[in-house]
Formats: sequence, structure tokens, C-alpha cells
Amino acid sequence: MRTARLVGLLVLAALILAMPSALPAQVAVSITIAPPVLPVYVQPVCPAPGYIWTPGYWAWGPDGYYWVPGTWVEAPEVGFLWTPGYWGWGDGVYIWHAGYWGPHVGFYGGVVYGFGYDGVGFAGGEWRGREFFYNSRVTNVNVTIIHNTFERNVVVRNDTHVSFNGGRGGIQARPTAEQERFAREEHRPPTAAQTDHREAASKNRDLLASVNHGRPAVAATRKPGEFKGEGVVPARGGAESKPVPKEEHKPAPSSERPSNTRPAPSHENKPAAVPKEEHRPAPSNERPSNTRPAPSHESKPAPAPRPSGHTESKPAPAAHPSGHAESKPAPQPKPKSEPKPEQHPH
Repeated sequence: MRTARLVGLLVLAALILAMPSALPAQVAVSITIAPPVLPVYVQPVCPAPGYIWTPGYWAWGPDGYYWVPGTWVEAPEVGFLWTPGYWGWGDGVYIWHAGYWGPHVGFYGGVVYGFGYDGVGFAGGEWRGREFFYNSRVTNVNVTIIHNTFERNVVVRNDTHVSFNGGRGGIQARPTAEQERFAREEHRPPTAAQTDHREAASKNRDLLASVNHGRPAVAATRKPGEFKGEGVVPARGGAESKPVPKEEHKPAPSSERPSNTRPAPSHENKPAAVPKEEHRPAPSNERPSNTRPAPSHESKPAPAPRPSGHTESKPAPAAHPSGHAESKPAPQPKPKSEPKPEQHPH
């Protein structure tokens, strides 16, 4: 571990000496341990006009990483915006690139700090002349006190809580030509209020990642250095503590079957319709569907109905003295299956 720190310090010294004097120090410290994920928290309300949001970040100290709460800071000059610092992987170590003030927001590693810092640029507000106007869609401002506001939707293209750029598991983003040009503009280092804010955080053991396990009790403050009172906002958890999506536990409506049962087809909810070709009622002049219809000459109306056991519709012949009625058989299409006529008494 000592060897790694010594190498890091040597790399740091070489980089600082090689940088042009016109640019602020871009590298402050380098280590071999990746920073934790960014905690989730609610932005405190803006205290007054002219304050610009500076997001929280993980800094490195003698006892490891500690959280520097996000806070509202007065801009050092009209027209200046804050470019957050970020951790970047390079040459086998994590290097801290310090934040700065300037007329444009430059490259900050693609880290999604939120509240307008969504990986590229800043959508939380803009300067209009000597007044700073706040985008109330992404910043927490009291519109009854601060009237310099506007509304503009912001699309977050990479919703992640990763806090470093490059390397294994890091954000794979590179500066654009425009962002490289912004890096060569006139810059100002963090203000005295920001420096005091970071120093106070480094002395608060509750802000150590080894103590709060990535969920600091003071995640953001209304003003720099205020770690107690109504303006303090605690963390709600890291990226690994996201709740289970609601749709996985959504109960089935009362009109639906349980989720493990396949819903019945829609025709099962209606009364079953009898197929016409099987249960169609027979017309009055036809026989039932299970009886073969008689030839056309048998469809003449009979003068008197026969008993239920007979199927012929022709009237019976008159009785003869001999007691037999078989002198002339009745014409039938199938005489073998026709029963004999009844015998009548003399």
C-alpha cells in the first residue's frame, strides 16, 4: 500500500509540474481503490438568488473516502458556472480531477450527479445578463421567493450512480472537442466557502464511507458548512438499495383470475350457444332430426292419428266379414317392416 501511495505521489508531482500555469490544478490525489457509488438524496431548497448548486462527491483522506455534502454556493463572478470534479482511471490509479468555476461547464467524466448535472453540461439554470435563472424542473427553488425561474424538461440518458470515469465498471465517456476548448478557458478554483466546507467534512467521522457504508447522514446542506439544522438532508441509500419495481408485486384486479392461471377465452363468459346444425328445432311438417324423413307421398295429412307405434299416415282399410283386413295390402315402400292392421270384432 505504501508503494502504491508513493507511486501516486510521484505521478501527481510530475503532472503538476508539467501543467501550464494558465490552467488550474486538474489533479489533486491518486489512489488504487475505486470510490463508492453516489448516494441518493433530495436537494435542499435554494437559500437565495445567485446561489448555484455544487453536487456532493467522495473525497479521499487519511482514513479513506469521505463524503463532501452537496451544497448551494454563491458564484465568484457573474456569468460563471461550476464544473464538478470527478475521479478518473489512468495509469493504474484513480486520479481526482478538481472542479472549477468558468464561463462554461466543461467535462466532468460523464458522472451523473443529478439536479442538472446529468453527465454532460448543466441544465439546472443559466445566466441572463447579471441575473441567474433557475430551471424549476430540476432544481429545488421556492418560486414565491425566487422569481427568476423557467421550466425546461431534461432527459437523463444514462441514469447511473457510478462515481468515476474509465477503468473496470467506470463510465466510458470522453471529452468532446467543445469540452476540451472549455477546459482552456479562464478558470477559478473553488471558493473559500467551498474549501471550508470540504475541510469540515473531512473532520466528521460520520461522513467516512467506512462508517456510513455509502449512506451519509448529511448528504446535502442548504449552505456550505451547515451540517446541522433544517437545511440538512440525509441520504436515502445507494444504487444497490433500489426498491423492487411495483409491477412485480401488483395484485390482480378482482375481475381477473390469479396470475398463475391462464384466463379463459372470452366466449366462456357468455351463455353457451347451441350449434344450429345439431339442435335446430324441427319445423311442424318435418320429423325429428334423428328419424329419416318419409317419402313425399306419405306427407299427406291423415284423417285420424295412429298410435305412437305406427309410422304410416295412410288410413286403415275397412274390416271384412271374415274378420281379416288383409284382402288388399296397403301400398308401402317397405312391406316387410309394416305391421299388420288391427282386427276389428264382427
